[in-house]
Amino acid sequence: MSPKLLFWVPAILRLALLFGAAGLVWWMAGTLSALVFALSALAVALFIQLRYLHALGEWLNDPRSGRLPDGWGAWTEVFARLYRLRREDERHQAEMAEWLARFRQAMQLLPEGVAIMDDVLFLEWCNEAAERHLGLSLARDKSLRVTNLVRHPEFIDYVVLGRYEQPLTLSFRGRKLECRIIPFENRRQILVTHDATESERLDAMRRDFIANASHELRTPLTVIVGFLEIALSDPGMDLATRTAHLHLMTEQGQRMQRLIGDMLTLSRLESDEFPLKRERVDMRALVESVAEETRALSGGRHAVEVECEGPDVMGSQEELRSAFANLASNAVRYSPDGGTIRLSWKRGPDDLRFAVTDSGIGIEPIHIARLTERFYRVDKSRSRETQGTGLGLAIVKHVLLRHGGRLLISSVPGQGSSFTAVLPNTSLGSESNSSENP
Repeated sequence: MSPKLLFWVPAILRLALLFGAAGLVWWMAGTLSALVFALSALAVALFIQLRYLHALGEWLNDPRSGRLPDGWGAWTEVFARLYRLRREDERHQAEMAEWLARFRQAMQLLPEGVAIMDDVLFLEWCNEAAERHLGLSLARDKSLRVTNLVRHPEFIDYVVLGRYEQPLTLSFRGRKLECRIIPFENRRQILVTHDATESERLDAMRRDFIANASHELRTPLTVIVGFLEIALSDPGMDLATRTAHLHLMTEQGQRMQRLIGDMLTLSRLESDEFPLKRERVDMRALVESVAEETRALSGGRHAVEVECEGPDVMGSQEELRSAFANLASNAVRYSPDGGTIRLSWKRGPDDLRFAVTDSGIGIEPIHIARLTERFYRVDKSRSRETQGTGLGLAIVKHVLLRHGGRLLISSVPGQGSSFTAVLPNTSLGSESNSSENP
């Protein structure tokens, strides 16, 4: 049955019933009584309709499905339909609220900053990354003009001129930011910010590494090529001069070999393709071996003392030997003849520590924070004299990072230095963990 019939058929039947009852009263009690009955019935029906109209008006002021009355007559179907429509609307609203919450949560987790502005650049919403990048606060700055909040000439020009084909790169609040504006809808724009500080730092490190590596390789290559040119231009060179030249070329070639070997070691330590292979390391034997290498490098010019009271650990014996040997060889290079070098392996308060302490020249405090940078040297001339590559402490740092440790440096100029490789207690383990990666 069509909706029209569903409404009119019951209504006509009710009117027919009313007039039928009025006719029965007229037949039994006369015309006046029938009129009074009919008017009274119509008045009651009108009152009921007005009462339900009032209830409908009240519900429209606060349309919640739980507040709908049951209804009577035609109102039963009206309220039933309204109830179904309201329930559907509430369900859609709940779904939209859930999707909006998910969207905002996803936007908050993005590393990029996202800010939504209207067509006149008033802030409508932003995530936490945008607050950090631009110094905004959604609670404080909502409905304020973004160009009044971000007071940077390049940013203001970029936003006002509307040339959004290329992103804007600017230095702001100590960060390197890439900003891009994306128009959407008719009256809104999205401002996206990316913190490029770390990538800029890494790019600078790469450039410095290439420049430093090229510089370090250029000197020995210049020496070797120069001596070869002399040898070619002077076939009658005396034996003593030729031997001296060959000796110097050999030294420079060995220097290049050490440099390239250290660069390859660093590359391997930083690569995910070479995970750490854990094995039980006999620390007493390792420390004694490093001490023997230190005595050999010193050639009797220093007193080398050893203290080994700590336990064995789980780690890479080759990498730990490389790190400890680098610390010890640095102590030999930078300690004057007659000095003392002390190697110790012991338990710390809540960790394990290998320390190399010397009575050398010491290091000024301004240099300590940069000692683990590649090719960083406190005294470049002295480092070259001692055959250092400038990569030893960088290797130590990466070996310790792979083992979950860190490097501590303390020094007093003119009195000596102490380099301590700190390993966590989690390095202690059993043979059953020997094949696990960290």
